[in-house]
Amino acid sequence: MAIWKKKRNYFTLEPQGAPTVPPVLKPTIPEGLWHKCRVCEKIILQEELKKNWGICPKCGAYSRLCAKDRLGSVTDEATFREINGNIVGTNPLDFPNYDEKIAAVQESTGIKEGVITGYGRVGGVKVALAAMEPGFIMGSMGSAIGEKLASLVEFADFYHLPLIIFSASGGARMQEGIVSLMQMAKVSAALKRFSDHGNLYISVPTDPTTGGVTASFAMLGDIILAEPGTLIGFAGRRVIEGTINTKLPEDFQTAEFLLKHGFLDAVVRREEMKSTLNRLLRLHGYRS
Repeated sequence: MAIWKKKRNYFTLEPQGAPTVPPVLKPTIPEGLWHKCRVCEKIILQEELKKNWGICPKCGAYSRLCAKDRLGSVTDEATFREINGNIVGTNPLDFPNYDEKIAAVQESTGIKEGVITGYGRVGGVKVALAAMEPGFIMGSMGSAIGEKLASLVEFADFYHLPLIIFSASGGARMQEGIVSLMQMAKVSAALKRFSDHGNLYISVPTDPTTGGVTASFAMLGDIILAEPGTLIGFAGRRVIEGTINTKLPEDFQTAEFLLKHGFLDAVVRREEMKSTLNRLLRLHGYRS
């Protein structure tokens, strides 16, 4: 019968494999293009941040400047000359992995030690300057930093130049033990001779300045300035609270707290630091 006849194939669908999906291309974002504010946590273009003196345009928080940017923010264009750039520390205690750590941080920061020293002009006035690098093992002070700073003080003394030091440090470098601690006395002694000869030393502790650096040259300036909100202290807040069993004020160890209690001469906004330094230099008789 016709109903049992085999049906005709009008067309045939050939089985196919899974469709080819083009790969998803992830956007390539160059490293260092963005900055996340440590206070408001907003994302900011590094270029925008740099144009704004390293100050967050959203909340006004200050970001930490590397030593090169710090010096560039206060010296006249193309006037800074580095000295003693080849001085590097050693490993006097043969501390495990210390040499490897130094090599790694030298590569990441592009400098050989945790401070840059030299001379330049601030508003036309020739000065000796140093800026510590917070990214170099947290600016900890070892033998090389002490040697570079003491040599800079002697250089400024010999040429009768005013001296400006921007400090930023977590304190003495533990990997160098007592050799690190003696740098406090070494730099302080050089500053005493510098002062005895009637020279001007302006100290600018930057965020953060703590430990042995605070206990020595950072607080020995004839004039001491700091930026708003800068952390300046010796021991950490939690250590002090645990020792004295007392809750400390919220603004404890900030630049504003130190100014209120007579440890600073002024709190100066970053964009006004260069003009303030120039004005102080000229008030003390230094000219172009």
